[in-house]
Amino acid sequence: MGLRPVAAQQLGGRTVFPFLDLPPSAHLAALGGMNVSTRTDDPTMLFGNPALINPDMDGRLALSYVAYVADIKQSTAAYVFNTKKAGRFGIGVTYLNYGDFESYDAAGNSLGSFGVNEYTVGASDAFTKGKFTFAATTKLAVSSIAGSRSLAGVGDAGIVYKHSTSDFTAGLAVKNVGYQFITYPGTDRGPLPLDVQMGATVKPEHMPVRFSLTAHHLQQWDIQYLDPNARGTLDASGTEKKAAKSFGDNLARHFTVGAALVLGQGLQLRVGYNHLQRRELRLDNTSGSAGLSFGAMLKISTFQIDYTHATLQAAGSSEYFTISRNMASLFKKKEAK
Repeated sequence: MGLRPVAAQQLGGRTVFPFLDLPPSAHLAALGGMNVSTRTDDPTMLFGNPALINPDMDGRLALSYVAYVADIKQSTAAYVFNTKKAGRFGIGVTYLNYGDFESYDAAGNSLGSFGVNEYTVGASDAFTKGKFTFAATTKLAVSSIAGSRSLAGVGDAGIVYKHSTSDFTAGLAVKNVGYQFITYPGTDRGPLPLDVQMGATVKPEHMPVRFSLTAHHLQQWDIQYLDPNARGTLDASGTEKKAAKSFGDNLARHFTVGAALVLGQGLQLRVGYNHLQRRELRLDNTSGSAGLSFGAMLKISTFQIDYTHATLQAAGSSEYFTISRNMASLFKKKEAK
């Protein structure tokens, strides 16, 4: 099994390695945490859909850092290169650290501290034929607690369609298909957080806004979770009425929306909304701004800096930082000297 950070969505807690659902970069987080269709030069978008790998990413390296609540931190690296013969490849690494925990024996005596972390290492291969790009990712997922480890093999696959004249793309991705090879001692093997996603991104002509809509968990209709221990409301006769599932709320939980205000090639302002996060990570008495995210992208010289503030839960927020650069151009400059 894997740990579940506060930022992860519940869905009943029925899967292992739930950290695979977390957006590892500022760009993805700013668009609601899920996106399969925004085609840019940001290499970290391969975590959203490997088919988003494109020529604009060639030679680019991106490094991301996420500060969740408490001591939970996540670091990510992504790099894309073109082999010309074997296709365009992407390398992605994520590392999630939960901090140190104190260990005690049965009598309450301290045994020192131990660490908890999870990480993935993956490689993606993409090729384009006409208006379509096809891609797949293979990665190794590891969860570690106090020296014990759980291991899984994970795969993603995706397709992206890009219109030849208008600024419109559509994508489909099947994520987290795999098998848990090694479990923690005393635990049973569990399913990975499979997610089938489909979406589209469009920038209307003469309008400086790019809109994205992503549908997720298409393989499972009912993704509502109601706490059986939650208190209901009392009717006029004093009878407690428990909350019931509704069609509208369940439908809304399947979608994330995002928008980017394009203020030139070097500046963007972004906003996203994830209804599933808002519903599952709300407090008993308020939702606050849970599920909302706000971000910005700024290009300074040869560097691109992305920042996102995401309110993943009503009790706290997370900060995402990503910096990227074209390493190929850097090496060419050195060779020229």
